[in-house]
Amino acid sequence: MAPDTSTQIHNIGYRSYEGSRLGRAYARTSLYSQSLRGSYGLGRSAKSKVLPMILFGVMCVPALIMVAVAIAVPGNTDLPIKYTTYALTTQVIIGLYLASQAPQSVSRDLRFKTVPLYFSRPIERVDYVLAKFAAMASALFILTAVPLLIMFIGALLAKFDFAHQAKGFGQGLVSVLLLSLLFAGLGLVMAALTPRRGFGVAAVIGMLIIPFGAVTTVQAVAYNTGSTDAIQWMGLFSPITLIDGVQTAFLGGASAFPGGEGPTAGIGFVYLLVVLGLIAGSYAALMARYRKAGL
Repeated sequence: MAPDTSTQIHNIGYRSYEGSRLGRAYARTSLYSQSLRGSYGLGRSAKSKVLPMILFGVMCVPALIMVAVAIAVPGNTDLPIKYTTYALTTQVIIGLYLASQAPQSVSRDLRFKTVPLYFSRPIERVDYVLAKFAAMASALFILTAVPLLIMFIGALLAKFDFAHQAKGFGQGLVSVLLLSLLFAGLGLVMAALTPRRGFGVAAVIGMLIIPFGAVTTVQAVAYNTGSTDAIQWMGLFSPITLIDGVQTAFLGGASAFPGGEGPTAGIGFVYLLVVLGLIAGSYAALMARYRKAGL
């Protein structure tokens, strides 16, 4: 009688892992690095690189032009635009970048339900949120700080006063750091509300445009009616006017408010508290969002 071969045991060579286990810190750093690279299309398809690289180039072009003019034209003693004014002047480009990259950072994980796969590794919800938040803020900081660096180097080549330029450059860096943290938090919250990237793009654009349009309209009405006190308080209701108010009050910036008068130091402190509160609130909202998404 032939032996029964219907049940067999095969040795397919599984071996236990004997390498080092790098743990949560390495996983968090890897997710941060991958997310930051993805914000500029690095490690992705060529099509994914086009828009972020174009926007980065457009951000740098005005700085390069100002530097060329400062060096070529004799008699200049300063750059035509303050370091703290540059980000406000190019806010449309910053908004387009955030609207295109914030959904890319979080919406795909939600749409394809890959978030639980992250949490199956030695990584917690706080690690995921922290890595995504830090990566988006870093991407925005690169976008906004590199033009300031170009301006600073150009000012030194033009032999402008070093102390004055260094002070302005430092103030500009603080301003764009706050802007990057604020915009990153708000942008990621809006993008994480929906797994659809298109809806996320629209939500981020609406978050930036609608409050800014409403605030500037009301400020213009208040200015024309002589209600100048209301102008300062209305600036609390839009992300970009919040940054405008903080840098006007503490960083020597020139205000874009009607009449050119930004908030006083006292009201500026309220602006700073609101900015910090929104950054912390955005982080808390993302933590709450991924408590459900991680199931």
